[in-house]
Amino acid sequence: MTTVRTLRIAAGVEAFSLVALLANLLTTHTPAVSSLVGPLHGTAYLVVIAATWQVSDAAMPGARWAAAVPGVGGLLALRRLRSDGA
Repeated sequence: MTTVRTLRIAAGVEAFSLVALLANLLTTHTPAVSSLVGPLHGTAYLVVIAATWQVSDAAMPGARWAAAVPGVGGLLALRRLRSDGA
């Protein structure tokens, strides 16, 4: 699996898990959902940061910093990498 593909998957999981956590917070606030989705979100966040640092084109301005934004950093980094020609 390529690093960019890993970044795409992790970015999607990161964004989806953030939506799930916020939906849970705004509706039922079920502790089981938070216990399951919270660590998933944290792991996806760390994978996004690590994968962005592994991509050689991530040295482009802002891609690595964009990955550090919690929740949507993976999507921002992918957008930055795509606009830079990766």
